[in-house]
Amino acid sequence: MDSSEVEAVFQSYGRVCTGEQFFVDFYDYFMSSSQTIKDQFRDTDMKQQRHLLRNGIMQLILYARGMPDTKLQQLGQSHSRHGYNISPEWYSLWLDALMQAVRKHDPEYDATLDAQWRRVLKPGIDLIRDAY
Repeated sequence: MDSSEVEAVFQSYGRVCTGEQFFVDFYDYFMSSSQTIKDQFRDTDMKQQRHLLRNGIMQLILYARGMPDTKLQQLGQSHSRHGYNISPEWYSLWLDALMQAVRKHDPEYDATLDAQWRRVLKPGIDLIRDAY
């Protein structure tokens, strides 16, 4: 993976994660993509969930920067059919919702940056999804 792409995503994440609204908007987009997904979060402490999301996105970026996959393996196990039972099909909806939030919150967003985000996060997302 091109290190300049990873750096562009890292910088973009730095621009969008400064406030809570980015994460609120992400979950609004994600939950509106499917009633089943919305139902999955019905009894969830969303403040805590947003904190977990903040860390999870950083773990995906750090993995792309060469960090070990230990945390992503743990996420894969917790999200597998033996944990939260997160359907593999939901990951594309998750990424689309994330990109909607990036588009809204990053003033430097464009199609190139969108593609960079998707390429940078794909290996980590695949690792989590494949643990299903």
